[in-house]
Amino acid sequence: MAGVAAANATSQTVLTTGVAGLCAGAMSMAVGEFLSVSTQRDTELATIATERRELATSPDDELHELTGIYEARGLDSTLARQVAEQLSAHDNLAAHLRDELGIDAGNQPRPWQAAWVSAVTFATFALVPILALLAAPTRWRLEVIAAVTLVALATLGVLGARLGGARPGPAMLRVTLGGGLAMAVTTAVGHLIGAAI
Repeated sequence: MAGVAAANATSQTVLTTGVAGLCAGAMSMAVGEFLSVSTQRDTELATIATERRELATSPDDELHELTGIYEARGLDSTLARQVAEQLSAHDNLAAHLRDELGIDAGNQPRPWQAAWVSAVTFATFALVPILALLAAPTRWRLEVIAAVTLVALATLGVLGARLGGARPGPAMLRVTLGGGLAMAVTTAVGHLIGAAI
């Protein structure tokens, strides 16, 4: 939107660009997330199948491997063997998936859920510059779009950091500078195209 506004396009064209960008971005994020999480799920399912086969064909080797994992975590060999035997008796596959491979079989990746969450999140925050355009006077539309978007990016950086338990300052700075750089580049391209036309 900033690039199109910088090219002296009409507000209707800038709005159309914003809505098209929202739709394209949401779809792109959804498809990317779907493909990524599907690949992760397929990999986990293949790993689970391999582990199931190994447990069926080499149960003693697998028990020895599980015992070694518990010994590496600090248990003495006798206790490690007892823990491995008890967990294997309870749910052999789950014990190996969790402790050997770090997989929680009850919490498989969900590609469709990831896709929807990604699309909705992108679309929601892509509304910010569109609403800024609608609220701004035509003369100040580029400045208002940029300012509102930068404030929204800073807010998202802080929110993301807090949700992840990280320090908000560096996260806010990264997101705001990255978004600001992207807007500066697209604005410069818009100015150049607008001047050429």
